[in-house]
Amino acid sequence: MSNYARTIAGRKRSEAADLQLGFTLAFIAGAINAGGFLAVQQYTSHMTGIVSSVADNIVLGNQDLVLSGIGGLISFLLGASSSSIMVNYAKRHKMHSQYALPLLCESLLLLCFGFLGARLANYDALFVPLTVMLLCFIMGLQNAMITKLSHSVIRTTHITGIITDIGIELGKLFYWNASKTINLPKVLANRKHLKVLSLLASLFFLGGVIGACGFKYIGYLSTLPLALTLFAMGILPAIDDLLVFMRLRVRKKRR
Repeated sequence: MSNYARTIAGRKRSEAADLQLGFTLAFIAGAINAGGFLAVQQYTSHMTGIVSSVADNIVLGNQDLVLSGIGGLISFLLGASSSSIMVNYAKRHKMHSQYALPLLCESLLLLCFGFLGARLANYDALFVPLTVMLLCFIMGLQNAMITKLSHSVIRTTHITGIITDIGIELGKLFYWNASKTINLPKVLANRKHLKVLSLLASLFFLGGVIGACGFKYIGYLSTLPLALTLFAMGILPAIDDLLVFMRLRVRKKRR
């Protein structure tokens, strides 16, 4: 189990580990997005809708909603930037927790949301914009991490691009290659890529269903299993780095 945790979020990567992490994060992102909607009536995983809502509300004169949308957009941006800083810092210092640090950060923020959400929900004027900003930050944090890890192959917090790619591959799959010109290259679908994309979309949807049910029947504490899953994936690489740091300090003291 410990080796699996180090494989899925550690420094040494493999295609299988990238996919397993991507599938898990797609499920978690779907759950956060759907549960967050029930909390604040707003989806927070995709910036397309938020930017469009800002434009609409500018025209309609809804200044509060404009500020809320801009806050969500900036929070997503800061989350992505923070993830990039953590990953690049860990890479430069050859740390085991290159990708574990954003996971642990996301876990901590989800724990805060789960424990404090119910208490703050009564203060609607403050709770809604802060929750939107928090969830947008989490989504930016996660999406930037998996994007860097997979070299932009995997996205987990929104599925517009995934559905587009599925459509492209299906178009290739059903394309009729009959041609009198033998030298024309055949149009062939990447069946493996199509399977991965379909799994990502399905897990995002499944996470959304479970996240919505969890929030409906359990409330804010339904985020705790998600936070604990992220924590379990990220803690061992972080502990490995801590042990390395402690050994280095002991060696310096002996000198």
